[in-house]
Amino acid sequence: MGRRALRKIDPELDLNNHLRSLDELPDSWRAADWFCRGGPLEIEIGSGKGLFMVSASQLRPAHDFVGVEVSAKYARFAAAKLARCRSENSIMIHGDGLRFLHDWVEDSSILAVHVYFPDPWWKKRHRRRRILNASFLRDVQRVLRTEGRLHFWTDVEEYFRATLDLIGEEPDLVGPYEVEESPAEHDLDYRTHFERRTRIQRAPVYRAEFVKR
Repeated sequence: MGRRALRKIDPELDLNNHLRSLDELPDSWRAADWFCRGGPLEIEIGSGKGLFMVSASQLRPAHDFVGVEVSAKYARFAAAKLARCRSENSIMIHGDGLRFLHDWVEDSSILAVHVYFPDPWWKKRHRRRRILNASFLRDVQRVLRTEGRLHFWTDVEEYFRATLDLIGEEPDLVGPYEVEESPAEHDLDYRTHFERRTRIQRAPVYRAEFVKR
């Protein structure tokens, strides 16, 4: 099933406080440039329509959130959601999440990295394009604080099993810890729109959590 067309964004909505381009970030960028209070920082790689960014930033107002989305229109759509909510602890970046993590994020600075329903790149010759690869996992291990967490969910069992094998090769990521499925209390009480669609179709969701030693 393809993605539905995105709703139009109000042209008068100011996105200046909620959207950045990766190519515009200075080499010396630090999260403190945006979030002056220095709260615990969480990063989502591949934010899509921004449901996780909105709900998580509201649920944990003492934390700061950075979402990275490679699609310009989806990054803008997610940023518009944050702007409408007047969120002060979250921001979207349009660009390559792997590059952002590798080139800009400091060692031992992140409380959690979230990866939900990444593109599975079904064809075997394309699987090298998957986000969950050895290089990315080394960066996750590097940027997480001690006791920091990696959250990974997918609806593709093969991707899930292959990723667990890869993560098992990382000496400082302990897990997988099982994540129980909780009942939805309302129509948008899901981690992402992909989770909502998958569960409405009664298809399985594979979830795992890892902790840095």
